[in-house]
Amino acid sequence: MNKLLLSIIIPFFSFGQSEFNSFYIGDPLPDAPILAARGKLKVGVKTIQVVNPNQIDILSSDEEKTVLYDRPLTLEIWYPASLGIEEKEEVIYDQVMGNFSDPNRPLIPFKFKGRARRDAVSNSSEGPYPLIIVSHGYTGSRLLFTYLTENLASKGYVVVSIDHTDSTFKDANNFNSTLLNRSLDDLFVLNEMARLSSDSSSFLKGLVNTDKAGLIGYSMGGYGAVNVAGGGYSEQAVKFFAASSKGNNALKKRKMGNPDYINSFDNRFKAIVAMAPWGMENGFWNAEGLKGIKIPTLFVAGGKDDISGYEKGVKAIYDGAVNSERYMLTYLNARHNIAPNPPTAEVMTPGLHIDEYLRYADSVWDQRRINNINQHFITAFMGIKLKNNTDYLPYLDAKGFDEQDPWEGFLPRTSVGLEFRMDSPAQ
Repeated sequence: MNKLLLSIIIPFFSFGQSEFNSFYIGDPLPDAPILAARGKLKVGVKTIQVVNPNQIDILSSDEEKTVLYDRPLTLEIWYPASLGIEEKEEVIYDQVMGNFSDPNRPLIPFKFKGRARRDAVSNSSEGPYPLIIVSHGYTGSRLLFTYLTENLASKGYVVVSIDHTDSTFKDANNFNSTLLNRSLDDLFVLNEMARLSSDSSSFLKGLVNTDKAGLIGYSMGGYGAVNVAGGGYSEQAVKFFAASSKGNNALKKRKMGNPDYINSFDNRFKAIVAMAPWGMENGFWNAEGLKGIKIPTLFVAGGKDDISGYEKGVKAIYDGAVNSERYMLTYLNARHNIAPNPPTAEVMTPGLHIDEYLRYADSVWDQRRINNINQHFITAFMGIKLKNNTDYLPYLDAKGFDEQDPWEGFLPRTSVGLEFRMDSPAQ
């Protein structure tokens, strides 16, 4: 057993109940794999507002007219920070549960703690840092994955999580806005981060390297990430969208083979993580569209996903992405929620709608355990693809896992309930 692994294991054996009670979301459990541990850098966090001008307002458009609007987005940005002696690495996040569009699930505000410092001074001593963009599901929030966003920032990334307009708990609207705007929001945020990295008035000036960018998407965020990676939508998807958008065919621009789509490919994205991506079971991709994925991609799925599907859903996307270097992590018997933070006490209050709890929980897996495993594999994947860190290669060597128990980086008896695959691009 290597020295780094021992340095993580030994402190956990002396943990008492008080230490567990002081855990923050995302802290490693005693059985966490090695790369779940936070990095050496302190973390700051800021909220900013941006506007993507002259976008199609699909909710006001139809076959005869296309209405444009300035599309607002709220971004949460985590980054390496410099903290003074008196500055504590702690933040209180304001979240809501419920669903704006569901009268049976009224919006209820709640708070939870994280390990970051609000509006801290940035630390560029080891920068500029690669960029990672994070995209939530429908409905969701930019704060749904703080276990991961804080963790990655502590390892030397600038992490930007998007509140996708019309798709959050607070403003959920017609699904067509989400279908159209996911990949467009991701591409805009990449460009906006590049602009701010050159803006002398921005805290991001010189802090972020947008030429080395990654994208992490969950559920509908995964749907958008697959499209950004080169998975052009099918003709069936375009027809479905037009039929439900009063004849407007705006999604056609994101269809495989469309010149506008081909010209939108952005080579600054070097790695994609698609967590439970939605759409395959609904015909949004076909074999030809999936062949367009050429960016290295890590898929993460629950083996019993009842929202995106598994065999005919996420696994089918993985199998069809024959032109990409790809990996797939499967939580056996887990359902769809293999990406969010764990449930807090607020969402476990008796009498609340069960979906408030199930938004954050899986009925088989401990969500904190899922969080730690995600941290481990995403750290390795992004470290290899965005930082060229070859030390992480053994942690993604699925062929080696066939003969290994436990897997590289896991403690004895803990690499159970998981499957991990890897495939190279077709020759």
